[in-house]
Amino acid sequence: MLRINGMEYRQGDQILFPKIDIEVKSGEIKAVQSTVNIRSVLLQMIIGKENVRSGSIQIQHQTLQADKQKYFSSLGICWYEEEVYERLQVQEYLNFIGSLFQSKASIKEVLSQIQLEEKAKWKIHQLNRSEKRRVQFGRIFMQESEVVILEEPEVNIDLETKRVLHQFVELMQEQQKAVLIFTTSTESAITIADTVYRLDEQGIRQIEVETEGNKRSETIETDGTETAEEAVQVKQTFQLNKISAKVEDKIILFDPQEIDYIESQDGQSYLYTRGEGFPTGLTLKELEQRLSHQGFFRCHRSYIVNLQKIREVITWTRNSYSLSLVDKKSSEVPLSKSKLNELKELLGVE
Repeated sequence: MLRINGMEYRQGDQILFPKIDIEVKSGEIKAVQSTVNIRSVLLQMIIGKENVRSGSIQIQHQTLQADKQKYFSSLGICWYEEEVYERLQVQEYLNFIGSLFQSKASIKEVLSQIQLEEKAKWKIHQLNRSEKRRVQFGRIFMQESEVVILEEPEVNIDLETKRVLHQFVELMQEQQKAVLIFTTSTESAITIADTVYRLDEQGIRQIEVETEGNKRSETIETDGTETAEEAVQVKQTFQLNKISAKVEDKIILFDPQEIDYIESQDGQSYLYTRGEGFPTGLTLKELEQRLSHQGFFRCHRSYIVNLQKIREVITWTRNSYSLSLVDKKSSEVPLSKSKLNELKELLGVE
């Protein structure tokens, strides 16, 4: 279990983030979306390289000051940038980590989990960046830590490594580990974690993420003044040629087919086109109603996607999916499990 209680950080007169409380229990996967600066400070505070001036951090009910050895023996961190013994073979490195932590994990099974069996005798410096990240996952397996922290786990890795990552996180959950992810990407956080927070100078707040439990209420939304049937009729009859967005004092009108996808953040909807996001005064519900007959699909509680922009439906695990898009940034947006079959019907696939 990881608990951050009443912690804040100031840089001079500026508040980087006010007092926050985060708790990750065994079997939970949580993510914090923030700037790189906030993420770096939090990680440095967790490992004791930045002073905790207020509040406390506990790993398995122990603070760093009270019991340093027990604190770190219960913590495994997968860093975005990490130095490893690159002259060692992959299996030699994992064996070294296993002996260091007196691990009972099987190296053969770990190599299978990270899909590096065929490169077990390769020296780490011979691996590409994505494969090196998988070695980091292997290190976490060998450490057998109760609390696992991942820093930007999806950045600059290939598709196969993303699959390994999602399977790795799912296995950590099955083993009742407490998993906390730090990322700058909302899409990545939502795809991997069950609970997602956004942290900035205003504080920490939870981003609503759809679960199977509210599938019925998410399929068709109404404001209480119309029936579900009437809402569907609105979708079927309404046609719109342009969608407006505002940038400073200018109003921009977009043709629907210019829009790649739409994201909702803290109640504000953003239209994404050519790699740029533009705020719009319309809610996600209003946009869904206006665009459903223009070839758009509500793929997640917080996302609407242009069906023409979908390149691939990616299955990470049995409960985790995302959509790869054909746009300037090759974006990926989350796909709710409850929306998968509906999307398949629309695309005419089984």
